[in-house]
Amino acid sequence: MKLKVDVAYKSLNKRNEELCGDHIELLKTENSTILILADGMGSGVKANILSTLTAKILGTMLYNGSSLDECVETIAKTLPICQVRQVAYSTFTILQIYDSGETYIVDFDSPGCIFMRDGKLLELPFYECEVAGKKVKECRIYAQTGDLFVLMSDGVTHAGVGRFCDFGWGIDGVSKYIEAHYAGQEMPSRITTGLTEYCRELYEQSPGDDTTVAAVRVIDKKMVKIFTGPPINQEDDERMVQKFMQMDGVSVVCGGTSANIVSRVLGKPLEVSLEYFSADVPPMATLEGIDLVTEGIVTLNRVLQLFKQYNEDELSRDFFDQLDQKDGGARLAKLLIENCTDLKLFVGRTINAAYQNPMIPFDFNLRVALIEQLKEAIEKAGKTVSISYM
Repeated sequence: MKLKVDVAYKSLNKRNEELCGDHIELLKTENSTILILADGMGSGVKANILSTLTAKILGTMLYNGSSLDECVETIAKTLPICQVRQVAYSTFTILQIYDSGETYIVDFDSPGCIFMRDGKLLELPFYECEVAGKKVKECRIYAQTGDLFVLMSDGVTHAGVGRFCDFGWGIDGVSKYIEAHYAGQEMPSRITTGLTEYCRELYEQSPGDDTTVAAVRVIDKKMVKIFTGPPINQEDDERMVQKFMQMDGVSVVCGGTSANIVSRVLGKPLEVSLEYFSADVPPMATLEGIDLVTEGIVTLNRVLQLFKQYNEDELSRDFFDQLDQKDGGARLAKLLIENCTDLKLFVGRTINAAYQNPMIPFDFNLRVALIEQLKEAIEKAGKTVSISYM
């Protein structure tokens, strides 16, 4: 089975700076995922340019099959070295995970990579070598489902310097924090958000350096299937439900009419709940054989709004508080964000007159328009989405 990865990253700009001096580059090749974190020297515009160029050069060359030696040599010849401090123009960490599990990590003068397996911190077997006159650390291991990799810029390890600790909490402090708070199967977005917010607290809400965290969790394929909207031809009801039920994955039905169709075809009673968890989202229902049954348009629109917020990379504890709510919209969004790699949508195209606006063309189907927006937002979050219309 091919391994999949879930990736998230988050940055804090140094106080009074509009641009971040760190840069993340994420690439998908035919058989691997490449994550590059570059930290430009200094801060502001100069650091932003240096880190962006470093990450772009590395990413482009690695994607096209160049060796590490070629990559580092190109960077050394392309970007300047500080004439005053005589230090690196940009540090970087490269993490490449192949579908087979083979994993390659390169560290050039960065804090390193924290690795967890089965809830325990493990030391990566780095070895030092010289590449194009630069001392670089490399590591090769085989990843397995559940493994967690955390990359960071030195703004993370320096957090709290001169305030809570003389030299910042360091890589050991960061490692212990991750072990204490994320020893389970927490998803990368929660890890990056929690860690950067804790760094902000250590900096007393005024970061003294650009601070970036990237987290990668190795996961198995997780399929979710959603049935929403009745088919145009009623005689297709049974065929659509059978295709939906025969497919593997977590099953979700959105919409009252859709739920009644599934209930009728399966011969199972539909039980509608009267419990409201949110004033804005209609209640859910239960149906034997279906994992989640929700209302349709309003619930799906709530899912879309949460995905848009998720994709804007402005995540906070408040966002995850919303995601952890018990209403149908939050439950479906959480399922798709945290427990889904592949989504299959079974969408009926019958127009519901209750959702039509007399000011727009009569053949405009609000559900289909919403589904297309939702597909775009979910794909932007790194999921694979396919739609079957009937």
